[in-house]
Amino acid sequence: MKYTDDNLNNLRGIPAVKLRRNITLDYFYTFICNLNMSSSIWVLYLMYQGMNLFQIGLLEGIFHITGMLTEIPSGAMADLFGRKKSLIVGRMFLTISCIVMLFSHSFVGFAIGFILHAWSFNFNSGSEEALVYDSLKLIGKEDSYLKINGRINFTIEVSKSIAIVTGGVLAEISYSWCYFICIVIAALCFLPLAFMTEPPVKREKNVKEKLGVMLVRHFITSWKIVKNDKRILFIVVYYSIIFTEFTVLLFYGQQFFQNHGLNKIQISVIMLFAGLAACAGALSSGVLYRIMKNRLAILGAYGIAICMVIFGLDNLYLAAAAIIIASFFNSVLYPAQSSKLNAMIPSEQRATLISLNSMIFSIVMVLVFPLVGGLADIWSLPVVFAGLGVLMMIGITATQYMVLKD
Repeated sequence: MKYTDDNLNNLRGIPAVKLRRNITLDYFYTFICNLNMSSSIWVLYLMYQGMNLFQIGLLEGIFHITGMLTEIPSGAMADLFGRKKSLIVGRMFLTISCIVMLFSHSFVGFAIGFILHAWSFNFNSGSEEALVYDSLKLIGKEDSYLKINGRINFTIEVSKSIAIVTGGVLAEISYSWCYFICIVIAALCFLPLAFMTEPPVKREKNVKEKLGVMLVRHFITSWKIVKNDKRILFIVVYYSIIFTEFTVLLFYGQQFFQNHGLNKIQISVIMLFAGLAACAGALSSGVLYRIMKNRLAILGAYGIAICMVIFGLDNLYLAAAAIIIASFFNSVLYPAQSSKLNAMIPSEQRATLISLNSMIFSIVMVLVFPLVGGLADIWSLPVVFAGLGVLMMIGITATQYMVLKD
């Protein structure tokens, strides 16, 4: 293939095989990173440590406030200094976060752990996606991104499924064992990163320029891109609300199932089936998107909203089925949003604008998650779930024209 200015000038001496290898390495990196043994039990762990649902909601809010404040700066630093470096910094924060969570016994200690965890997400979120997309773009394979992103999401769901069951078993024995394994896995993430190749992207020529000046100019350029294409902001806000609703259902669902008398292993089994459904969603997302286009965004959102209303019936078996179905719809939507968004973004601002997506998600989570926890303490989780589901359906109905028009 002939590489032109539109393809970032040239490969700058980097063999195309190394950029293709980034994709394979990212599969391994993604698999290891998502072996999060605490993913299905962290709410239960915090309650075991004496936190109530409102405090848990506050901790999750702290996580997302941190992400909101540092998401775009971290994305800009990835654009300016390299995506691989950003990923390494993120894994360092994750390792320290796991250590803090293991040895903390107070709200303040857990808050520090959540802040560090947020930073690990910040430095990973836009950087990994940008590294993969630009690797493909440089070798002229960006059209295959939707399929590859679906495989990446499938890898995520397989890894999460393994982690959910293993984490539940470990937590039934000891929460300490669960978080100790998290530390080991966080450290293993550095292995595939060591062999990745940084895609050559045009960056600031004056590397001695003050960081603040570089960031400000970079933000201005990124803002102009969003301002000139309102579709970017709409896509980011629309999907952030949907993904927040599902995240609330997934996390507080742990407590819902425990309230119905299930132990940690039984809850993990339900989450395993939810993970398998998510695997199916990730694999089928590309086909479904090609068939349904923008209608998929409406169908998936309605599916998640209906599942939340089903939780309001306060029936254990219906709720288990609902969270499995919701996981499928949520997983279908992720690659569709990612592919649509990446096609609109220039490489030089890719990590920053993908980070904008994560920042908006954090803002919505900050507003919703503590509120849900507080209302659940006053009323009940089923009532709150049902209310959110109804509000979500009203919102989807009101924005249908915008989604289809986009």
